[in-house]
Amino acid sequence: MKFKKIEGLIAAPFAPLLQNGRLHIEVIPQYYQLLKRNKIAGAFINGSTGEGVSLTIEEKKQVAAAWAEAAENDPEFKIINLVGGASLEDCEEMAAYTEQLKLYAISFTSPFYFTPVIAQTLADCCRRVAAAAPNTPFYYYHIPALTGCNIPMYDLLNAIGGAIPNFAGIKYTHEDFMDFLSCMYMENGRYDMLWGRDENMLPALALGCSGAVGSTYNYAAPLYHELIKAFNDKEFSRARDLQVQAIEMIRLLGKYGGIAVGKAYMKLIGLDCGGFRLPVKNMDDPSFKKFMEDAERIGFYNFCSK
Repeated sequence: MKFKKIEGLIAAPFAPLLQNGRLHIEVIPQYYQLLKRNKIAGAFINGSTGEGVSLTIEEKKQVAAAWAEAAENDPEFKIINLVGGASLEDCEEMAAYTEQLKLYAISFTSPFYFTPVIAQTLADCCRRVAAAAPNTPFYYYHIPALTGCNIPMYDLLNAIGGAIPNFAGIKYTHEDFMDFLSCMYMENGRYDMLWGRDENMLPALALGCSGAVGSTYNYAAPLYHELIKAFNDKEFSRARDLQVQAIEMIRLLGKYGGIAVGKAYMKLIGLDCGGFRLPVKNMDDPSFKKFMEDAERIGFYNFCSK
């Protein structure tokens, strides 16, 4: 299979939840329109930001179906469904369901708990899941900070050896630029390497990256569009300044508790996605008030999505 490489920003949407923790999929059409207004090229659903590991397989199917319906008349909007998990049987079921929905692609991340320790084992896992959706592009999702699988992607691609026909590329959420660049050059640039660290977009652009997947594109897409434009226009000083703005915004995630702060940013732009499920901790009301003050201090409203 031949694939056109993705260009631009792919947002990783949050799972919209009600106060009781149940899915609120009725928000997804509005969510899709928000991303379209802000020139987002697609959505990476049921991933880390989308709480895929905290949803049941039936809930993940509901999320996938809702996004498929919201974008059914928009073939240019690329929806990638993360089907990864600890059970390969569940992953295969989700992969087949994704193909049934005719979404753009599936993604798979290393099984955790029983984590592969050699590239060939991980390649065998990829082969099984990719075969469950043979007509759908397959992206491996490399995020060792969460999966504990530290196998270099260069080794994975060598272990696969081109033997998975629908293997399109890798969503690369790690800081190993040597490994990333090596993968970009594999088999004359065959693989679509999507950058996954928003705070390090600028160095990825310098390596030739043209597509990225990230959570902060949900609520700060204009900032990254400007960063990419500045880099392409060779305005490197401005590009660095914009990357620093992104870093300041991302630092607030760490200051106020981590991944759940992303949903607080979503509230600031008018799309309430609720909170995160346990074991992720949500900020309390006094912290949210301080967070709003910090967001204004860093100029968030000057570059946020509208």
